[in-house]
Parts: sequence; C-alpha cells; structure tokens
Amino acid sequence: MNEPSEHPSPHVPVQHPSLPVPVQDPSEHPSPPVPSSRTEPPMAQPEPRLAGRDLTLAYDKRTIAEGLTVDIPDHSFTVVVGPNACGKSTLLRALSRTLKPVAGQVLLDGRSIATLPAKQVARTLGLLPQSSIAPDGITVAELVSRGRYPHQGVLRQWSTEDERVVAEAMADTGVAELADRPVDELSGGQRQRVWIAMALAQQTPLLLLDEPTTYLDIAHQIEVLDLCARLHEEQGRTLVAVLHDLNQAARYATHLVALRDGKLVAAGPPEEVVTAELVEEVFRLPCRVVPDPETGTPLVVPSANRRAPAKA
Repeated sequence: MNEPSEHPSPHVPVQHPSLPVPVQDPSEHPSPPVPSSRTEPPMAQPEPRLAGRDLTLAYDKRTIAEGLTVDIPDHSFTVVVGPNACGKSTLLRALSRTLKPVAGQVLLDGRSIATLPAKQVARTLGLLPQSSIAPDGITVAELVSRGRYPHQGVLRQWSTEDERVVAEAMADTGVAELADRPVDELSGGQRQRVWIAMALAQQTPLLLLDEPTTYLDIAHQIEVLDLCARLHEEQGRTLVAVLHDLNQAARYATHLVALRDGKLVAAGPPEEVVTAELVEEVFRLPCRVVPDPETGTPLVVPSANRRAPAKA
C-alpha cells in the first residue's frame, strides 16, 4: 500500500485547518461595469440671439401672422421665403422692432426687444428696409457716416475711430471710390451697396435686409447677394434677408424659413427645406428639385404647363 505523499501536488492548494480562509479584496479585481439602461438627456441648445416667440402680427387690425415662433441661428445667413403676402416682411419688421407684435414677443439676447433702449438695439441689430430713400444731394460718405449714430453721445463725439469704420465699410462694399458722389446719381446696385455700407458702419453683429434685390437686374442681384455671403463668411455676421427668388435663397442661405399664410411651414438647411413636396405645399407649384450644376444646392425646376415644342 502506497504512503501518502509528503509533498502535495502544486496544482492543488492545501489549506491548513488552523488558518483562516483568505477573503479576496473586491477592489483588487473589480467587477466590470454594468451598462446603464437609462438614456442621457440631450444637452440643451443655447438660445439664439434673435428669436420670435408665439407672435401675432397685424396691420390695421388685419392679422398677418398668428402663433409664429422663429429662431434665427447665430452666425447664419437666414433667408425667409414664401409666396406674396405670407408675412415675410412683416416678420422682419417685428424682429427689428419696427412693428410691435399684437401678442408674443421678440427676444434679443434673451430679453424682450420692446424693453431695451433704442441705442442698445441699434448697436446690436442693423436694418436695411425694403425702400430706402436718401436725402437729396447727400454723398456716399455722408450717408455711410450716419451708420455711426448709435455710437455717438454727449461724451462720445465723432472720432478717428469713426472715420476708420466708415472707410472700412465703404471698402468692404466696394463703394470707396464713390465716396464723394451724390447717392441719387448712382445705379440701383451701387445705391444698394451704399445702404449696406451704412448698415455695416453700425458694426452690429445682426443685420436684417428686407428684399435687398428688389428692382435690381439679375447682375446687380448677384452682386448684392455675393456681398451678403461674403459678410457672413468672412466677418461671421448673422444675416436675415427676405428674398422672392427661391433658387437664389437656396444657393446663398445657410438656413431657410418658409412661411405660408403667416404660419411657419419649415425651417432648416436648404437641402432639407427645398424639396418638391414642400415647394408645392408652400408655393402651390408642381416642380422637380435637382442639384444646382454650379453649387450642388437645391434647384427648383417648375413642371411644364404646356407641351414642349416638337423637335425638328
């Protein structure tokens, strides 16, 4: 009969009966984390500098828009589109404090714009109205200089800094060589650039333009829109414009707001807003939407209402 081995197998641990069983410290070998079944709430988006909340807008007791809520994304080139009489210019007038809402409020930097001092608003928000008329005989430099008014006061008179800002605004808009010319002698495109220069001289981070291409031929329209795009891209300004041409809006805007009958139909990037379905809903226009061959942005091609001419 074989005697038990005095040396137990190294593979089998032997515990002396008089010694306590060691307890493993859980911190040495922590258990793997158990995935949480809870979904973290999304981070709240910061409020835009300019927004309309539940607006009711009217002229002479005739309601134009009701329950309208609109956000203007910071550093965007926002274009408001829609059919005639849908409330585009009315919305812009409300956002600029030119028109007081019947209900709701416009917020500028989180505060009701109606409660802010006029000069504070003018230093933050510039407006180019739809029809701007210059005083007779005023020169380009004199008109652009009026953009410095919000920065003047009893203790703040005209300075070399104002001269620099005016010269820079004229250079940015390409009207520096016209400084001594009377505004009423200029072409439509030149006059529009002068008005934009005046708005730039205000040095506002927000600039609102109501139909800036109205009454301009196609070449001057593109000239003005190229200027607006450059101001947005190079200076980071937030621009809000009303345009009638949907294809121009889709080409230049980074954010579109589509209205119909005073209601918000859609808002977002052009590629999301300009679809055949939405164009028909907003404008009652059957169409196809294809990529613009120059920019890749949405291009609206109206459906033919009559048979195409026969090929020869």
